[in-house]
Order: sequence, then C-alpha cells, then structure tokens
Amino acid sequence: MRRAITAYPAGFWPEAEAVATVTLDYEDRYRRRIRLNDDDGEPFLLDLEEATRLAEGDALAVIEGGFIRVCAAAELVDDVRCQNLSDTARMAWHIGNRHVLVQVLDD
Repeated sequence: MRRAITAYPAGFWPEAEAVATVTLDYEDRYRRRIRLNDDDGEPFLLDLEEATRLAEGDALAVIEGGFIRVCAAAELVDDVRCQNLSDTARMAWHIGNRHVLVQVLDD
C-alpha cells in the first residue's frame, strides 16, 4: 500500500508530479494517521508525524514517488443574517459555544 508521509502546502510542490487526487471534507482534512482511498479508489496510508490541517491544493508526498493532491469536497453552507446587535451577539454565543467554524462577512 502507498504511504504518504509529508504534507506540502499549495504552491510548494511540483503539481506535474501529482499521481492521484483525494477529495476530503473539512473534518477529514485534519489528520495524522489513517487509511484513505484516493479518488480512483486506490488505498494509501496517511502517516504524518503530527496532525495537520490540509487545504485545497496541498499535496501529500508518497514514499513510492509522486504526490497526492488534496481537494476540498463541496459542503453545505448556512447563511445567517441578524437584524440587530442583540441577535448578532446571541447567534455568536451559540456558534462559539458549539465550536463550529464560522466566517463573518459584512453585508
């Protein structure tokens, strides 16, 4: 089985040497060691020294040669709009209390 031991950030690896891709959702892109299947169904072992947050375009160096490109899976997004500061504070507390990821944007 192929073994990926090093993660490289997007732009810091030779994309021409990609031998496969793996599509993972946000939760699955924070790993250290796990058996995964690439997008063609071929298994590989992710075996990093420490848990690493992988992002779209990052790569995993494979001992046997080449890189596996990391792709971010499409995921559902909820848009929340508040009508006043009190509602905004309440929503922020609920989101923070559940440790959910959030991106705050101006309208």
